[in-house]
Amino acid sequence: MMDNKMIVEGSLQSVDGGFSFLGRLPYYRGLGLSMIEDIQVTVDGELQPREAVRFSVRGKTYTLDEMETVYDNRWNFGEKAQIIVLNGGLSAGNHTITFAVRNRVSYLPFVPTTKDTKELALAA
Repeated sequence: MMDNKMIVEGSLQSVDGGFSFLGRLPYYRGLGLSMIEDIQVTVDGELQPREAVRFSVRGKTYTLDEMETVYDNRWNFGEKAQIIVLNGGLSAGNHTITFAVRNRVSYLPFVPTTKDTKELALAA
């Protein structure tokens, strides 16, 4: 579908305790946050722990476990969410980032997982 548009080019940055990038929902309709089953981030071939991943949209930040019960917030089509990974940070330079999203859609008989991989540069 829109897998190659998930990671926003040029959005990699350092944050306190880790790094972040902007990501888009790989689904043509918005979804309630409780319908996002999982988000996985891999950096330079290393899968980051689920507990280290945070999701932030419109000024609210959630752990992936918290998102399971968020019924009053959405991730809209085309909206850029900040994906935060609290792993201690990355060195300056290029990094290969893979961003995978598994979402639950009521009318689909399977749970789709979509992913995008891009090389992003982190400024010094």
